[in-house]
Amino acid sequence: MTIDDERIRYAVAHTEILRIPKQKLATFGATNMYYYVVTRPVYADLEKDIAETVVREGRVIAERPKIVTPYYLTRLDGFSLDARRYFDILMDVHGAHAPGLFYTYRKESQETNIVSEDLPSVVDKINARIDERGDQLASIIKGDDEFWDVSLLKFIYEMTRSSLQENLLQLQGSGLLDIDGGGIPVDARVRIEELFRQVSRGERETGELKTELDRWDVFPQYEDRFFRLFRHKL
Repeated sequence: MTIDDERIRYAVAHTEILRIPKQKLATFGATNMYYYVVTRPVYADLEKDIAETVVREGRVIAERPKIVTPYYLTRLDGFSLDARRYFDILMDVHGAHAPGLFYTYRKESQETNIVSEDLPSVVDKINARIDERGDQLASIIKGDDEFWDVSLLKFIYEMTRSSLQENLLQLQGSGLLDIDGGGIPVDARVRIEELFRQVSRGERETGELKTELDRWDVFPQYEDRFFRLFRHKL
C-alpha cells in the first residue's frame, strides 16, 4: 500500500456527513444537490490556536439512474482491465442480461473560501442558511483538506447506497426492469426512443445515438431508422 493509499483511507475514515439531503436520488430524473465541504486548513497543524475553516461549495448532479446489464457494462469506455474483469465475473454469476442500476454524476465546483472562525461555528451558520432557504437537497460534509474530493466521493457513495432500494422498487413497479426477448431492459428501449427524439430535435448528436445502439448490440434493429434520421440531419 502506498502513502497516498493510506492517506485516502484516512480521509475516508475521517469524513463525516454532517447534513444529508432530505430527499433520495430521483428515480426518473436528475438530482441536483448542493454541497458544502468544510475542512480545517492543511496548515492548521503547524500553527497553534488557529481558528480558520475552509469552505468549498458547489453542486453534484446525479443523472437519472440507468438500467444496465453486465454485457452493457463490458462495452463502456474508460474502465480499467480490472473493472472489465469484474464485469465478466458479474456475467458468469448473474448472466449477461441481469438488470442493475448505473449511476453517473457531474461535479460543478463554485467557490472556495477561508473563514476566520472555527469549524463548528461555520457549520452552524451554514445549517441556518440552508434552513432559511428551505433547500431539501443541500449537504454538509466534514472532510480532509488535502483530499476533500475523496470526502465528496464518500458522500456520493452514501447517497447512492441509501437511494438504491427505493429506485429499484420504483423502476420495478413501472415495469422498466423487465428484460425483452433480446436481453434488453425495457428502460433501455425507452432511452433509445428518447435519444431518437432528441437527435431529431437537434439536442443530441447522431454519434451519441449510434454509440448507445452499439453498446446494446442492437444497431441492426434500428439501422434503417437511424440512416433515415442521419440523412435528414444532413
